[in-house]
Amino acid sequence: MPDPQEGNNMGKPVLIDFFAEWCGPCKMQTPILEELKGLFGDAIEIKEIDVDQNMEMAMKYGIQVVPTLIIEKDGKMEKRLEGVTPASSLESMIRPLLD
Repeated sequence: MPDPQEGNNMGKPVLIDFFAEWCGPCKMQTPILEELKGLFGDAIEIKEIDVDQNMEMAMKYGIQVVPTLIIEKDGKMEKRLEGVTPASSLESMIRPLLD
């Protein structure tokens, strides 16, 4: 079972994308996350968790809607977003978390 915190550099924001293969809105979120990877590079870590393959992790985070995005820093949840979130919104939430 992958742990989103495993291998995480402390201080680096982590964006966790809880998704499902069958989820249409999740497929809309994917290119937005790719855009963020291009924008922030190694300054952030993006983890993708398939809720159907990782039910234990989904339960731990109380995921009831996909896509759900969780932004953590230093192991602490900073933001929780349900539904498709635009890149501009994510960027404005992540920028203040960068050292």
